[in-house]
Amino acid sequence: MKVVLLEDIPGKGKAGEIKEVRKGYATNFLLPRGLALIATPTVMKQVESRLEKTKLEESIDRERLVELAQQIEGKEIRFKARIGAGERLFGSITAADVAEELSRTIGSVVDKKKIDIEKAFRQAGSYEIAVKLASDIKPKITVVIEEEEEKEPETEQKPEKEQGKKEKQEKGKKKGKAKAKEAEEVKEGKKD
Repeated sequence: MKVVLLEDIPGKGKAGEIKEVRKGYATNFLLPRGLALIATPTVMKQVESRLEKTKLEESIDRERLVELAQQIEGKEIRFKARIGAGERLFGSITAADVAEELSRTIGSVVDKKKIDIEKAFRQAGSYEIAVKLASDIKPKITVVIEEEEEKEPETEQKPEKEQGKKEKQEKGKKKGKAKAKEAEEVKEGKKD
């Protein structure tokens, strides 16, 4: 059965190609999923016009991607993180973190899937990574992970909190004793 592929299918062909496939494969897989149409002259013309539109859209998108790549190229993104022994981070810096910070820096949304990181960063330091905007457009950015400055612990407030707790406990004890005395007086009053 001859079909016109509407999308790229690994191992079968690219969008717009006419392929000879088995009838069962076409009717059970390609046609229901919208990956192909049965090859007729009218369908072939429709597919050709659709392919021309997509190529035009891709060229416009490509221009935008090139502009975006120029904005991104050479940017340095800094992260502050808590660091333990051996320059290891508490937690990690992931592709999602890098994409979010990069988006904030350039003012344009960058998807986390486009950030080319094999594993999340777990050590402090400087890393150079690529951003895959397209198959051949991969601007490089630098990610710097620094130690977060620790704030001085406020020791004066702790005793105040503890004093407040003690005062509340003492008040509670006094109230409890007062209620117990009242209860005793009521009992004595009833006995008399």
